[in-house]
Amino acid sequence: MIEEITKVFVDVFSIFDSTFEHCLHNLALVFQRCEEKNLVLNWEKCHFMVREGIVLGHRISSEGIEIDWAKIEVIEKLPPPTNVEGIQSFLGHAGFYWRFIKDFSRIAKPLSNLLEKDAPFIFDDACLFAFNAIKERLTLAPIVVTPMWNKPFEIMCNASDYATGAVLGQRRNKNFHSIYYASHTLNDAQENYTTMEKEMLAVVYACYKFRSFIIGSKVIVYTDHAAIRYLFTKNDANPD
Repeated sequence: MIEEITKVFVDVFSIFDSTFEHCLHNLALVFQRCEEKNLVLNWEKCHFMVREGIVLGHRISSEGIEIDWAKIEVIEKLPPPTNVEGIQSFLGHAGFYWRFIKDFSRIAKPLSNLLEKDAPFIFDDACLFAFNAIKERLTLAPIVVTPMWNKPFEIMCNASDYATGAVLGQRRNKNFHSIYYASHTLNDAQENYTTMEKEMLAVVYACYKFRSFIIGSKVIVYTDHAAIRYLFTKNDANPD
């Protein structure tokens, strides 16, 4: 039944199909299996024949995957942090939805700096701007789509002086739809890379991050650094 009529995560399962009749039939099959295995369902947590619902903190519907707006309302009401624990709590809550926020690591960099060992806690204007920017982007978070495995994937990569970012998506009716946003803060050694190396690092990071999506699929990678094309003509390039 798994993957054919139901999705399972630990003790949570969702039954699905394209029509009401088929879904009702699948529901009967799963109930029968529960009876056979003496599984007891919590009636208060059961939802039947819904077109959308909250699954693992995300709102799932025919439109795609969204953030749970009830959780965002809590984050919106959070005041600026006054200590390291407050920073950790805020980034922990907001970071749950970082896949919906483009360049999350770059935006959160001033806040992340306060978590470094022996760093003085100085919540300056840059930190306040990052705090408000993350909250604003959460309220504007897009609906991301689920992948279609018979279509090619597209990865768009970019790099700045201290972070890399990437977005995984696919074309639907010639329009690009996002599936996953990913970003990564550079360490001290990576910050010393040349521009070309940082751009290539963004490509490598994106392929690693999206590995479970792109293995065995056609993938088109975009980068905005034209100098990388030089590598295709360089015969004695260092493999490292």
